[in-house]
Amino acid sequence: MSGDRPTMPPVRLPSDAELARDALSAPLLARAAKLARWAGEEGVPVGVGGELLAQQLREATELLGLAGDEDGDAYAMDAWQHALDTGLVDFEEHEEDEEEGPEPGEDEPRGTAVAGEELDTLTSGSPADILELWLAGFESVLADAAAPDLGEIADRIAEGEDLDLDSLDWDPEGEADFLDGVLGNLYLLTALEQSDADHPVPLPALAASMIVPDDMDEPTDDILEEVSDAMMRLDDQFRLLAPTGIIAYRPVDESLIEEVDGEGHIRESVDGVTSESPEEEDVSRYGMVSLTALGLLAVRDRMQEAGVDAPAVGDLADKGADALLAALPGHPEAAARAEAELWLAHRSPADAARELLAAGRGDDLDAPSRRLACQQTLSLVGAGAEPAVREVLDDRELGGLARVWLAEHGAADVPEPGEDMVFWLTIDTIAAQLAASGDTDELRGLVESLVGQHSGFFDAAWRVDHPATADVLEAMGRLHPEKKVAKEARKAAFKARSRG
Repeated sequence: MSGDRPTMPPVRLPSDAELARDALSAPLLARAAKLARWAGEEGVPVGVGGELLAQQLREATELLGLAGDEDGDAYAMDAWQHALDTGLVDFEEHEEDEEEGPEPGEDEPRGTAVAGEELDTLTSGSPADILELWLAGFESVLADAAAPDLGEIADRIAEGEDLDLDSLDWDPEGEADFLDGVLGNLYLLTALEQSDADHPVPLPALAASMIVPDDMDEPTDDILEEVSDAMMRLDDQFRLLAPTGIIAYRPVDESLIEEVDGEGHIRESVDGVTSESPEEEDVSRYGMVSLTALGLLAVRDRMQEAGVDAPAVGDLADKGADALLAALPGHPEAAARAEAELWLAHRSPADAARELLAAGRGDDLDAPSRRLACQQTLSLVGAGAEPAVREVLDDRELGGLARVWLAEHGAADVPEPGEDMVFWLTIDTIAAQLAASGDTDELRGLVESLVGQHSGFFDAAWRVDHPATADVLEAMGRLHPEKKVAKEARKAAFKARSRG
């Protein structure tokens, strides 16, 4: 794998079978399948390009139970087009016969639409087959979401306007990239466990993440106007994408939207609701969105095609312990535990422990993080690992964590560690935590506790033969709130460096 290849945090995906069930129940595909069965083998008469004629559209709308919905016809047309796009319905155009008379009228049949071969996929295909069909349909809808409003364009042409891309103010590549970026941000928030169905992302914050520069403390009026415009675009796009099952979306409150020069705008200022944690009662009216499991699958698929390393939990189950321990420090907590559990499920406790402990050795910069991941993974292993853990009791690098494991599992006859081993494990643990999270409040509390429990801590600590000793002592100097203790830590760090 290329060292400069972009990498995302891992996501937890349900099984293909569960995802396939979600795909089949997604409103757009479910409606498209129902219309394909309605068309059947005998077929229904259709117009140009396979579009439904007025009578057939009424029948389709009623069949879908949408006759009482003011947008029912539009939903039915979307479902029919989806059936055509995915091969659930095939369109057979009538052969023209010049001797038969004039061109058919606008609402006259131009062909016949019948159930397509892909309809069988939904009932007899494998979960992977169903997901492939769903992904193809999603890609079609995504392309439509990034396209301009064709109805508006048709109206402007009918009014005599001479339109081109410049006059439309539409950048196809830029619009597609913007929507990909938005979905990528949603994916990242979900992977980092900062968003899910119970914790949707406010639309203003999502739009702001694409518009407001990172180094801007307070958005300007112009930037806020851009955010508002982006929200309106995303509101339209998310309304179109939601029926695919990729997102759960609560649209912008219609009462907030006003029409100016034929375009929708947010009536009230979005200033104050563009942060990541505004007042819930205020921001919910501006739209809320979260990725579904199907959404994670679809966005991950697009990322991988674009060359992004987008792992899923379980990818490491058949890899060695070295790959597991290298990856786990960068995983969110829940994903790391799930990955470790899947890896352990493929091995006996003793074999897993030996492999993990062997991979935990080393004096490179990443070694402390590997050993912490090793210790955390070993904590999930049962008593069957005890013989393997006892084998490393005399190992300087692993003996300390071995004793921790044995004590936590209630083992008998656990030898007391020597002072050298205690201090070495302390330096190693702090080094791992610094690498994982930096100067946190949790680490500050640990530093205060360590220094408070051990008189003369720094006199012993600077002598520890560990590659990270000086860096750890410097960090302790930054973290400890007492000036005198912080000064002692810095002096100890200087001694450690001088010794080396």
